Parts: sequence; C-alpha cells; structure tokens
Amino acid sequence: MSGSALAKPENGGGAEKAATAATVKAPEKEKEVKSGTDTQATVTSSTYEDKGKNGFKGLLNAIENVKDKPAGAVIADLLLSKYGSKLSDEQKAELEALNEKDAALSAAADLLDKQGSVTDAVYVQKEAIKANIKNIDSYKKLGKLYEKLGKNGVQLYVNGDEPSMEVRPFIRDGNTLVPFRAISEALKAEVSWNADERSVTVTRDGISVKLFIDSKTAYVNGQEVTLEVPAAIENGSTVVPVRFVSEALKAVVKWEDETKSVIIYEEQ
Repeated sequence: MSGSALAKPENGGGAEKAATAATVKAPEKEKEVKSGTDTQATVTSSTYEDKGKNGFKGLLNAIENVKDKPAGAVIADLLLSKYGSKLSDEQKAELEALNEKDAALSAAADLLDKQGSVTDAVYVQKEAIKANIKNIDSYKKLGKLYEKLGKNGVQLYVNGDEPSMEVRPFIRDGNTLVPFRAISEALKAEVSWNADERSVTVTRDGISVKLFIDSKTAYVNGQEVTLEVPAAIENGSTVVPVRFVSEALKAVVKWEDETKSVIIYEEQ
C-alpha cells in the first residue's frame, strides 16, 4: 500500500488533491505474515486438524493472497477477533494495518469532500468500501456523497460493488425490490426464465430459488415459501424482493436507512 490515497487520474488534478488532503501511513516495511512456525505463534496440529482448511493456519495462508483485496480486511478481522491469542505482536500489527485501511481511506474522502472535491471523494470512498465490505458506515458516507452529486434513490451494493442495472431498486409495501438478473449475476448464480410458467429460477452452490411473477409463492430447494411481496416485471425487467433472494442464497443483507442503501455481501 502506498503512502497516499489517490483519486482517479482523469478527474483533473484529483490525485494531487487527494495526496495533499491526506496521507495514509503504512508500515515502513512490508513484513510477511508468518504461517505460525515461529515460537511466538505456534499452531499445534490439533488446532489445525480441528478447524480443517478454514482454521487458523489456513487463514494465515489465505491472507497472503488477498492482502490488497476486500477479503484481506475481512480475514484480518477474523484472525484478530478469533485467534488473537495465537498471533505474535508482529502479526497483530500487520493485520491491524490491513483492517484499518478502510478508516484511513474514508478519512481521506472526508477531507476531499471538505475541499469541495466531491467526485474525487466518491472515488476514494469506494476504495474504502472495497477495503472492508462489512463496514456499514462506509456505505453511508458514500450514499451521502452521492446525494451531493444528485444521485438519489435506493442504492444497491453486492460484495462492495455496484451492479449495473436497467431498472433502479425501489421500495414497495416496505420491501426493497431489485432487478433479479443483476443481483443473481453479481452473486455468480445461474438464472433461467420459464415463459410458460412466467417464473424465474436462480441456482447457486446447490441452492435453487424459484419465483413466479405476480405470485407470493416461491420455492427454495422445492420447499414452498410465502413472500411479503411478489416478483414483478418493471419496464421489461424482472424485480424480486432482495432480502428473500439474497438470504436464500446464503448471503448477508443489511439495510442502511439514512441513505436507503441495500448492502449484500458473502461471508468469507
């Protein structure tokens, strides 16, 4: 990680503004997160065998490949919260630096916003979200920046990204409906349409979710479920209740009320 939070080059001086606005300090030297072979953070065979490939040792190995990706902050948080007693001081310092990237980037975005560089602030705040996709405050800050740029209405985020959609999400009878194909593809699920039944089916990791247009009856792996609002067709696109579909596919769904943001992410 470099020392500065930079905005998009094409924003006309945005990079210089961001660099001037805030410096995000990182450790002077990148240090390798050890896999638990030193005497300060020994991983016993029983610890690893009990947890399998997703245990302490597996997480330490995994984080080496995702330090600069959203999953890096998520795994760092998991290691610090669940395995803190097994970490050396050196390991804790590096993991905390990864875990706080979102806060540093968000602070840089705040300064850019105060200087009147809202577009640059949006770019940096998006990077803050990607640094930690679970931080709801980051989405809230981005939503407020969007409002300053005139981008209103319900916002949708899936794993830190904003899916492209032909129809914007909207609220009906207290439920948020989103384009079915956009959310399914963002979660890397297969989608099929049955014209005779007027039904849509999404399949992912052995889970099958089937909904019928204008019907409150849906099926998850063949089990009948009653919806609060039915799937519908809006301007040629099928829209579905976002919480039902996302949670049926084992994703986490959060709602940020102040900026009307739907936040969906998968547990790492």
